[in-house]
Amino acid sequence: MEALPRETIVDVLENRLREDILTGRHPAGSYLPPERSLADGYGVTRTTLKHAFGRLVQAGLLETRHGVGTRVRDYLRLGGADLLPMLVRHDSHWIGEIFEVRRSIGALIAERAADRATERQRAELRVLLAAVREAEGGDAVQLADIEVHRALARATGNRVYVLLTNTLFNAYLPVRAALRGPFTDAAVAHGRLEPVVDTVTAGDRAGARRAAEEYLTTTERIMLEGLA
Repeated sequence: MEALPRETIVDVLENRLREDILTGRHPAGSYLPPERSLADGYGVTRTTLKHAFGRLVQAGLLETRHGVGTRVRDYLRLGGADLLPMLVRHDSHWIGEIFEVRRSIGALIAERAADRATERQRAELRVLLAAVREAEGGDAVQLADIEVHRALARATGNRVYVLLTNTLFNAYLPVRAALRGPFTDAAVAHGRLEPVVDTVTAGDRAGARRAAEEYLTTTERIMLEGLA
C-alpha cells in the first residue's frame, strides 16, 4: 500500500496564511508585517516563510515588491478563475455561484454544439454517452459524464468554451466526492444526459438548449442536496 504524503511545515504555513487572507485577517491591498516579525508570529523560520510566500504568489493571493514588501492581492478585482478550486476549499458556498455559471454556459454550449458539430464530433458524443451507461460506480459514471461535456464544448469549435468547461470542472474538484448524487445509477445518469446528446447530434439548437437547461438544473439540485 502506497504511503500517504506527509504535510510539511510549509504546507501548514501556506494553509494558515491562505485562511488568514481569505478571512480578512490580512485584508486585500494591505502589506504583511515584516518577514522577521511574521515568521516569529507563526513560529517558523524566514526560509519557511519565503517558501510559503512563493506558493501564495503563484496562487495569486500575494505579490512581492523588492524593497517594499509583500502585499495581499485584491483577488476579486485582479484574480482569475484559476483561484476557484482554492476558494471552494475555503468556503463551499462558492459552489452555488459556480453552478449558476455552469447553467448558463452549459446551455449555450449545447446550443452552439448543435449548430456547429461535425459528423465526427457527433459520433464521438454518442460513443461517450454510451460510456456513461457502461461505467461502474459513482466515481466512474461522474468522470464519464464529464467527458461528454468536454466533447460538447469541443463541438462548438470555440476553444474558449473548452477552457471555460475545464475551469468549471476544476473549480469543484475539491468537493467532487460530495457531488456524486446524480451519478450513483449509471442507467439513470445516462437517461438524464441522453436528450442533450440526441438534440445536439440532431442539430436542434433550441431543443439542445432546453435539454441542457433541464439536465443542468436537475443535476445541480441533486448535487447541492448531497453537499448540504
